[in-house]
Amino acid sequence: MKKSAFQILALSGLVIILMSFQLIKTKMNVTIRNELGNTEAGVTVQLYEKEEDYKAEKNMVAEAVTDEKGIAKFKELKAISYFVLAKKDDKNNFGGGEQTGVLEAKRINKVTIVIE
Repeated sequence: MKKSAFQILALSGLVIILMSFQLIKTKMNVTIRNELGNTEAGVTVQLYEKEEDYKAEKNMVAEAVTDEKGIAKFKELKAISYFVLAKKDDKNNFGGGEQTGVLEAKRINKVTIVIE
């Protein structure tokens, strides 16, 4: 009887662990660099699903600010391509590198954007 209870408890623990691995959300870390290649802290990074929304700066789906290492972290994203707008003072990424590739589902995707 004790052996059966232990097996059930062990099996339940295994199921919980396996379920937690399936709960990983699609994420993206965006590293912002300046024209000299240095990372930039304090940059506002916005994500858009459609190019027309990106150009008009409306219907933003997510926003983050870069940390001291120049990284903006986004969680719970769709596995699609995003348009990225990065701005700090008079620097931005207009004219280059605005669209990501399609994100890989249930992974941490990484993108680097240059602002000038």
